[in-house]
Amino acid sequence: MRYYGAHRIYAKHLSPNDNSKNQVYLGGGFAALNVIPHGEVYTDASEKAGSVRDRAKADVEFYWINEEGRHRAPDANLILYPKYPEVRMSGFLKGCKGAPSKLLTVRDEGRIMFFGVTRDGVVLGYVTDADDPITKELTAGNWPMLGVFTELPLSLDLPTDPKTILLDELRRIYQLNWIMSQKLAKDGTKAPYAARNGGGYTLEAELGITPNGYAEPDFMGWEVKQYGVNNFTAFRPKSPVTLMTPEPTGGIYKSEGVAEFLKRFGYADQSGKEDRFNFGGRYDCTRGHHHLTGLRMTLTGYDAATGRISDIEGGMALVSATDAVAASWTFKSLMAHWNRKHAQAAYVPSLSRTPPPEYSYGAQVLLCEQTDFLLFLKAFSTGAVYYDPAVKIEKASSAKPDIKRRSQFRVAHAGLTQLYQKNETVLLY
Repeated sequence: MRYYGAHRIYAKHLSPNDNSKNQVYLGGGFAALNVIPHGEVYTDASEKAGSVRDRAKADVEFYWINEEGRHRAPDANLILYPKYPEVRMSGFLKGCKGAPSKLLTVRDEGRIMFFGVTRDGVVLGYVTDADDPITKELTAGNWPMLGVFTELPLSLDLPTDPKTILLDELRRIYQLNWIMSQKLAKDGTKAPYAARNGGGYTLEAELGITPNGYAEPDFMGWEVKQYGVNNFTAFRPKSPVTLMTPEPTGGIYKSEGVAEFLKRFGYADQSGKEDRFNFGGRYDCTRGHHHLTGLRMTLTGYDAATGRISDIEGGMALVSATDAVAASWTFKSLMAHWNRKHAQAAYVPSLSRTPPPEYSYGAQVLLCEQTDFLLFLKAFSTGAVYYDPAVKIEKASSAKPDIKRRSQFRVAHAGLTQLYQKNETVLLY
């Protein structure tokens, strides 16, 4: 696995029903989507007539590995069943001569399937039977679990598990007290950073995390987020947590453009700045039309009573008093954003002071594990998660207006635990 680039390795004990005919079960809910990298979620138009409409798929770049090399399974995909809900894997044998077909077309007990995940989103596969020495070694060990998956270290030389290593690093950073604001360059060197948003960059630099555009957890599978506080006594956050910033995939915002959207639903800058129009406010499912924009938030295709998706083609939308859709997001597009970095997260409090800009990180760390997109929808349906945009147009009347886009889904810090199955507060001293 390491030879072919895996930086995270998981194992799944296979039941008799886990085979090429019945697919491989990856757990209830949609938590598996946070573990197995995948493409965009889509509804398969080639499904047989009469099949359920709400079966969605996501392609996986999957390779079987063996002594002879790496072998691509071109049809590998994840299948989402919102009705149950659950996720299964399919298509992992079709079109692949190097696939372990003998082990995955039977119902034998004791088989184990291994998944290796590379930094560029490739998934590597390997299967053992009950008599394989690897199976016996895995069964004899005491490894951490992530849903239905057993998480394995990249090397047995590692002294402990990733969570403990992360906490050790955060304890070291806490003991440093004040740290000059900095940002880690691509070559690994630390450079001074003067902008006001240096709290996250400084923490990342101390952890050796280089800023990049690849949507992957920061530190050994953990997303690390800092949040500003006024003191290390009450640990009261200064602002809510931004969960993700997906642009709308439908509505006037998408079909006619941001300028037209702002023309119809924006408002003149409240501080009196000339030739500037804004679109802001809080939008959630518990509120009516916003007094400045005339829009309200709706959620369709989700059954709040059962906590399940009733229509995979559903989503959320900002609608006007005449039910015009100003902006919308489908479940399928939001899943892609949510699943990328939220499986495991550590929230670290920070203080700041100037001049020069410096940051200190607190000893009380919130660790959150095992999220699911259904938990996100539940929190959104109750108003705990809300849409908090910061969209604006400056020089609106000019030939080249300046448009700024920022579509934020946020939650109060106290509401974070609603989004995870497991959470704990750890003191570093």
